[in-house]
Amino acid sequence: MTRPSTSSGRAATSAGRALEVVGAMRTRYDEILTPDALAFVAALHERFAGRRHDRLADRMRRRFEIGNGHDPRFRDDTAHIREDTQWRVAGAGPGLEDRRVEITGPTDPKMTINALNSGAKVWLADQEDATSPTWGNVIEGQLSLRDAIRGELTFTSPEGKRYEVTAERTPTIVMRPRGWHLTEAHIRFTDRLGRQMAASGSLVDFGLYFFHNAQALIDGGRGPYFYLAKIESSEEAKLWDDVFSFSEDYIGIPHGTIRATVLIETLPAAFEMDEILFELRDHCAGLNAGRWDYIFSIIKNYRGRGARFVLPDRSEVTMTVPFMRAYTELLVKTCHRRGAYAIGGMSAFIPNRRDPDVTARAFEKVAADKKREAGDGFDGTWVAHPDLIPTAMAEFDAVLGDRPHQLDRQRDDVEVSAADLLDVHIGLPVTEAGVRGNVSVAIRYLEAWLRGQGAVAIDNLMEDAATAEISRSQIWQWIHQDRELHDGTRITREYVEGLIGQELDAAPRSTGDRFDDAAAIFREVALGADFPAFLTLPAYAKYLVEHE
Repeated sequence: MTRPSTSSGRAATSAGRALEVVGAMRTRYDEILTPDALAFVAALHERFAGRRHDRLADRMRRRFEIGNGHDPRFRDDTAHIREDTQWRVAGAGPGLEDRRVEITGPTDPKMTINALNSGAKVWLADQEDATSPTWGNVIEGQLSLRDAIRGELTFTSPEGKRYEVTAERTPTIVMRPRGWHLTEAHIRFTDRLGRQMAASGSLVDFGLYFFHNAQALIDGGRGPYFYLAKIESSEEAKLWDDVFSFSEDYIGIPHGTIRATVLIETLPAAFEMDEILFELRDHCAGLNAGRWDYIFSIIKNYRGRGARFVLPDRSEVTMTVPFMRAYTELLVKTCHRRGAYAIGGMSAFIPNRRDPDVTARAFEKVAADKKREAGDGFDGTWVAHPDLIPTAMAEFDAVLGDRPHQLDRQRDDVEVSAADLLDVHIGLPVTEAGVRGNVSVAIRYLEAWLRGQGAVAIDNLMEDAATAEISRSQIWQWIHQDRELHDGTRITREYVEGLIGQELDAAPRSTGDRFDDAAAIFREVALGADFPAFLTLPAYAKYLVEHE
């Protein structure tokens, strides 16, 4: 959706503070960046931007403590919340009663229409890991959602193919805003002390979507629903809950109308599932097992703690290894005890319509993954491709039948200790193929991300920012923990530099490609002495925004 550029500089104020749009105002952007919508987003920043910074500082302290030998544990100060058997979460809102298969994907017009026609029960409309946060993707994704919710969305491809929503029943939309750590450089906020800063990506994504669409969603028999990414503590969940309560009051809808599903995709959050549910209880529908970011979080937090915490090739870190089993089974038990849905994660395997063998393997892998999740008690799961919906649906239908969920499976048989969550020993080596694969996937993904693609099919796997994080963080850890391949070759910066050179030599170069920038980012986040908390932070600031 390429738009001609016009002037920027649209501004709004809240209690004397300013929110200014500094990104280009292209065609129809004024339908999203309205004065009233910007005033609402300004009000969110006025009330919650300071607390956001406090929570991010808490993350840094906790990561420092874990790195210095203080393992996470179940909190003593919140034991009363875990031990109280009486409280429950709000649960499913209208349209969220049956979540057995959810499709995930970015919010560009074509992908929006494909998702709405997919036959899934829910669509995770992703403004986070599956979206490269270019200014165009951020605002035009909001336009896609606005039009789709009103039944007005169509799209014609450059080749002249027309796309439109034809499904009789479309999936319930659950929108995922960016995590607390991400900023929106094209909107600036000035606080009460006159300090100017980039706006919060979370508050921008949530605020614009909620302000424009909450009432239309309610009128359509559903509601404003959200997936919350990268949560690390119950205090972060409480911040979101306060945002929700303020927002409901701001536009005059009943308290508890919003429903959120929290991705448990960080190691610290795995120790606070009860507490996260409790803080969000009036607005909470469930938890999701965000497997790829969870693996990344393990590596990130334990990257410097010695050989005991080094994971093997990414392909060997499956959902059946003990620490991943412990995490997912605890999630199901915790959810069902509180009346919350437990939603499974996404297998990376995707079909290839031009290769029947690849497609057959993808169906086999996905069927096994979803059969395990349904058998473990999950109430639903994710897929990344419409062709996988029947496979996933069949596995959940076999367990659920006509029931919309299996909250009655309390999983009293599950007992998970802190040691279980931290036992990451797998006992397999790092291989040359594993190192090469990480370098190749990360560089190819980053190159696509810099061109505005956030979800990319690479080697018949669906890659997004989370899987790229695993790839680069493993390289960093293997280097700093002096890992060797089976033939004794040490994994050093020099060794990886050689692989980067080979990847660039083999890359399909073209005018305007971003392979050189992708390699530069990879060197910074995988080979540098310091470890950036997220690769998207330097990539966004240095290579995405400046290039627009």
